Amino acid sequence: MIQDPLKRIKNSVWTGLSIGITVPGILLSLVWYLMHKYPFLAKADLLLIGCIAVNAVLMHQFFKLEKDQLGRGIISATFIWAMLFFFYKINP
Repeated sequence: MIQDPLKRIKNSVWTGLSIGITVPGILLSLVWYLMHKYPFLAKADLLLIGCIAVNAVLMHQFFKLEKDQLGRGIISATFIWAMLFFFYKINP
């Protein structure tokens, strides 16, 4: 079951922040590579948003396990990723 390993994670904001930055970061680096390798994906910014949206799934799982501090850390990381995406979009 997927929830068994999640139960063992320490309920800390810092742990949630690191999970919320690392998981989308890995996905974003993979998507960034694909966007630059294949020209038809160059303008597919929805893929980047999807990578950041993975945090919503993680956050839902941790809130369901009553690990509120982890969820708060993931929310903070999501805002950081959203600001970075915003600056990516406004810069030419």
